Amino acid sequence: MCQVEEHYQLEQEEEPRISKNCVKCKEATAVVVIRAGDTFCRNCFKEYFIHKFRAMLGKNRIIFPAEKVLLAVSGGPSSCSMLSQVQEGLSQNAHKRLRFMPGIVYIDEGGAVGQSVEERQKTVVELQNVLKATGFPFHNVPLEQVLDLPSSIVVTAPSQRPASNYKAAVNDFIKSDSSSCLTPGEHDHTLAPDVSETQTQLLQQLIGSAGTQTAREDLLNTLRQHLLVHTARREGYSKLMLGDNCTRLAIKLLISISLGRGAQLAQDTGFSDSRFGDIILVRPMRDYSAKEITDYNSLFNVPSVVKASLDTTTKERASIQSLTESFVTKLQADFPSTVSTIYRTSEKLQTAFQSLSSADPAHRCLLCVCALDTTVEDASAFKATRISEQLSQNPSAGADSALVPSVLVAVQPEVTSPRGQCCSSGVAGDCGRSAKGRGCRSYAGLADAMDVRSLLCYSCQLTIKDMSSLDLLPQYILSEARRRQRRSQMKEEISEFLLEDGDDCN
Repeated sequence: MCQVEEHYQLEQEEEPRISKNCVKCKEATAVVVIRAGDTFCRNCFKEYFIHKFRAMLGKNRIIFPAEKVLLAVSGGPSSCSMLSQVQEGLSQNAHKRLRFMPGIVYIDEGGAVGQSVEERQKTVVELQNVLKATGFPFHNVPLEQVLDLPSSIVVTAPSQRPASNYKAAVNDFIKSDSSSCLTPGEHDHTLAPDVSETQTQLLQQLIGSAGTQTAREDLLNTLRQHLLVHTARREGYSKLMLGDNCTRLAIKLLISISLGRGAQLAQDTGFSDSRFGDIILVRPMRDYSAKEITDYNSLFNVPSVVKASLDTTTKERASIQSLTESFVTKLQADFPSTVSTIYRTSEKLQTAFQSLSSADPAHRCLLCVCALDTTVEDASAFKATRISEQLSQNPSAGADSALVPSVLVAVQPEVTSPRGQCCSSGVAGDCGRSAKGRGCRSYAGLADAMDVRSLLCYSCQLTIKDMSSLDLLPQYILSEARRRQRRSQMKEEISEFLLEDGDDCN
């Protein structure tokens, strides 16, 4: 039996020894530990970092020679490190020099987070001082411009580049001796236009109309993406380079699953995203972990700018995004293979909607421009959730038919005002619409909300559902929604005269 006085010595596992010398050159003293057993000296780590960036671009072969590429720089460590790699690749002494023409865009989101004009100008000046040495064209775009975008931004545009062979394009580029046009020089910076206080207030009302922090962050990401794509189209760029790293994409994958974006995972986390057609989004930093980027920026003095964001002052559990980020970060600290495991899973994902690349815009989400994932069978979780929601809004409409599934699918919520409430309260009588069974005018927006939701994917439906009013959405979204609704109504009216795909034309 065990005695109280007895002492037991448990065998402790020895921690893996880290070599003091570089694992590559075997001579210089190691200064960076990437993973257990992977130690690099300063020079070898720089070669490793640069090679990984070039290998990612060379393996995918999406960016053609002399093509204009817009770099989305937020001022954070990852995007600034990406900018440093592009600048290094375009230098005269670079081995296997990059062949595209870069530009820089910065989205000023200070108005959405409540910063003053002085604070926003200070951040822009700091970022301009960092980017001045690159010599690349710089576009400073305030987020308020998203309110004035054209409706074509949410429509997939055909690609302007003809299909060609990558090797043939490289050979033509070398023969034409066009390398001189890629040398960075002095370029005029596009200054941000003056933003009125009214526009800032409208933007804050739009972001604030979302009832939850999760919906606000998701809405802000969508608006930012729309503005980036619009800037790229306006300035003549065909590629948009993002600074998402491996750690960020691992977190984004879990966030997307939590928000119901499982069908869009391949586009949201892959190297390339062609949902907008003529503008392709690329993520060359997706092989780097956040630790690698931090070490590189620290060793080689890559500057970055710290600025406030929408979740700066929020708590850890304020949103699904911040909670997921905290979960993955803490798990990575105890289990170093967490991020890499999640990331490798994302590499294996493929979208099932690639055939819709040139399909009718009605088959794409009005906000995220991804293929709609709501066209599913009746016996699905999505349909069951929708039926439950409809019955909870108007239980009397489907109480008698609850046992008949075919009837349940056809249940539509009636737009009626609550008892005792009317838009003409305080005046004798009412507006007259409730007596005719059409509901009060103050609640007519419910039908519009249901119509708009039919144009959205499941995840964007959840975001719109948390908004207090759809009237606060930018006009380019509302106008495109009305255009799609009119087109759908017209198609329904003439459906008897249209030939289906399987019909015989003879």
